[in-house]
Amino acid sequence: MSDAPLLAVRGLRKSFGGLQAVRGFDLDVAAGAIVGLIGPNGSGKTTVLNLITGEIAADGGSVRLADQEMAGLPAFRICRSQIARTFQLVRILPGMTTRENVLIGRLFGADPAPLERARRDVDVLLDRVGLADRADQTGAQLTYIDQKRVELARALATRPRLLLLDEWLAGLNPTELQIGIALIRQVRDEGVTIIMIEHVMEAIRALCDHVVVMSAGALIAAGAPDAVLADPEVARVYLGDDDA
Repeated sequence: MSDAPLLAVRGLRKSFGGLQAVRGFDLDVAAGAIVGLIGPNGSGKTTVLNLITGEIAADGGSVRLADQEMAGLPAFRICRSQIARTFQLVRILPGMTTRENVLIGRLFGADPAPLERARRDVDVLLDRVGLADRADQTGAQLTYIDQKRVELARALATRPRLLLLDEWLAGLNPTELQIGIALIRQVRDEGVTIIMIEHVMEAIRALCDHVVVMSAGALIAAGAPDAVLADPEVARVYLGDDDA
């Protein structure tokens, strides 16, 4: 990995009325890493992803991908700069087929392709994520984990260097969880850098090179997974003073 981070976030801020959702947040993500972003509900994690991807505008701070400033760019420009994401609540088009859902990403992402080539690329991608036999099923016909695979495949179809996963493993049963962990590891092994918001600590321990903890909009701990998860302050923000 290069010494220079692929993603460098500095002083990121966002308020909603009187609520400071993100307060001077800093983050470095090395190329090829999987970074876990954890913290209790309402700590600002998803807001950080929304700010990085341009879904909402920051009040201040810098978001640099390699040498390019992302802050202030519209979401489609950030996507075409090779940042993609999934969402807490799956956002696929239920009336469209699996292939059509993923084709959108290939046609409008970082490296748009002509239609026939895009279709071939999508079929290869569907095979990679285990959906080749469901390509012609509509989103509404798919199981929950397969809908998540569609959303992952659509994000990968945009050709990202950086992939943001917002609780992508949430709600999976133990067997599905292991499939999901293996799939995320495969994506990283294929050269995609990943930031993942996750409450499943088994996955954080299994996948992450580095973990960042947020509470009340601010970073409170960062480091190797085992060290961070053993930190008394991290236990306190998750469990409360009496239980920590």
